[in-house]
Amino acid sequence: MEHSNSKCVAACLACAIECEGCATHCIGMNDKEHLKCIALCRDCADICALCARFEARGSAFTKALCKLCAEICTACAAECGKHTHSEHCQKCAAACKKCAEACTSM
Repeated sequence: MEHSNSKCVAACLACAIECEGCATHCIGMNDKEHLKCIALCRDCADICALCARFEARGSAFTKALCKLCAEICTACAAECGKHTHSEHCQKCAAACKKCAEACTSM
């Protein structure tokens, strides 16, 4: 089955994976400076996975969910982007930006 926006699905899944990895890495750092990063990464991973599923099934609510997904991805990218010393945070920020762009184009 060809999805109407496979770019969005791919970007959401890639972002969810990066966010999960970033949150896990930040938890292991046990650094209070990364608490907001962890929280946003967890929210972002969840909304991205859900958004990909909605898009894949052609849900009538996809566009509305994508709008929220883009908002959360943008917030996560901004937070992760602050941690310039952490490669995992920078990779996550890049994935979040790409996902926000894909979701905005819905």
